[in-house]
Amino acid sequence: MVRKAVLPVAGFGSRMLPASKSIPKEMLPIVDRPAIEYVVKEAVRAGIKEIILVSHSAKTAIEDYFDTQFELEQQLAEKGKNDLLAEVQNILPADVSVISVRQHRALGLGHAVACAAPVVGNEPFAVLLPDVLVDCEGMAEDLTMMVENYLSSGAAQIMVEEVPAERVDQYGIVALQGTVPAPGQSAAMTAVVEKPAVEEAPSRLSVVGRYVLPGEIMEILARTAPGAGNEIQLTDAIATLLEHAPVEAYAMQGRTFDCGNKAGYLQAIFHFAARHPELGEQVRAMMAAELG
Repeated sequence: MVRKAVLPVAGFGSRMLPASKSIPKEMLPIVDRPAIEYVVKEAVRAGIKEIILVSHSAKTAIEDYFDTQFELEQQLAEKGKNDLLAEVQNILPADVSVISVRQHRALGLGHAVACAAPVVGNEPFAVLLPDVLVDCEGMAEDLTMMVENYLSSGAAQIMVEEVPAERVDQYGIVALQGTVPAPGQSAAMTAVVEKPAVEEAPSRLSVVGRYVLPGEIMEILARTAPGAGNEIQLTDAIATLLEHAPVEAYAMQGRTFDCGNKAGYLQAIFHFAARHPELGEQVRAMMAAELG
């Protein structure tokens, strides 16, 4: 079973300054809850029972959010605010744990994932980049399907989506053995390249920020040399894994929001606010009024 998920949250979020100067960018709210909660709950819905935060000493607010806050809960109970009390007590199911490990130096995504090796061990695990929110309303969730595909095929799963040709040099790009899979399907990969030159990109399929990987990837990361940006790249480790084990590109069917930049963050707020069960109607009316 895939029961563990690694969430790299140690970055300083420079694209979200000045807001992220004192507040972790993962704690910036999307309507009425922090962005990190959306990502953690996505993992939980996929069957994950252990959330591993790869964090930094300045970002303990993320750990605190998922912890019990006795004084707050006591005050809510005494004031009879039972609905709010239920909200803060039931952020996660009781059988889901959140732990934290430290990334002392910013040496790349691959290094961040490797920091979780003592906790992950040899088990398969998921990696979720917290900047990316995935909305699969009305359909099977992409991460859940990736986990199912991994369990049935034994092949690591890398979520991908197509990007414009002129933007392939901004992403990890995959090469396929055959045709591009339909949304919700997986296809065998032959290579993955981190931020290739536009004219050298093997496809237009970019890595989105969701992975299901075998525990073996930790051993590979331990011997992976710095690559693009002089950082240890997870894509380089996946390329090494491909030399002797199957890896598949999973074509996502949901919609992504890049909350690591201001425009994507605002887009996510508009999207989730318009669907909010209590605020949705009011928000849609406000948005219509603003648009004239």
